[in-house]
Amino acid sequence: MTESKTAAALVTCLKGLQLGGPVLNAIPRWLLESMTNKMMESESKKAKKGDVTMRMLAPTLHYDGQLLMEMTGTVDRFKSLNADALLLGGSKGLSYLKPALDALEKVLPQAARMEMPGLDHGGACDISQTNRGGKPDLVAEELRQFFT
Repeated sequence: MTESKTAAALVTCLKGLQLGGPVLNAIPRWLLESMTNKMMESESKKAKKGDVTMRMLAPTLHYDGQLLMEMTGTVDRFKSLNADALLLGGSKGLSYLKPALDALEKVLPQAARMEMPGLDHGGACDISQTNRGGKPDLVAEELRQFFT
């Protein structure tokens, strides 16, 4: 990111976090970077005022990795949490996050868990961004039920 190689950084995240699956892992890196650049250019051209594009989100990705590293092995710290908690996941979500939800469900005394059928990590994305799997109405309904 510091070298303004946004596509290269996104491909690193895509591969490192296993977001693309076996098919994308088989595509050469140079081709993935080219495809990612074209996708971001197309998205930016179509973006309306106020839309958040992947190019805009990309610089925040290092925080995700940082949090994953910092939180590894800390699930027992949540045992004393005395509040209702909603654990949401998608049935098509990242497989390595499901054990984290399982562990949290066991240690959080007041946890409710919901797995949303057919959704992946982009389930809460704006519905206009269909390429990100957005079905925010489904997520919003679960949140409404939880908070009422």
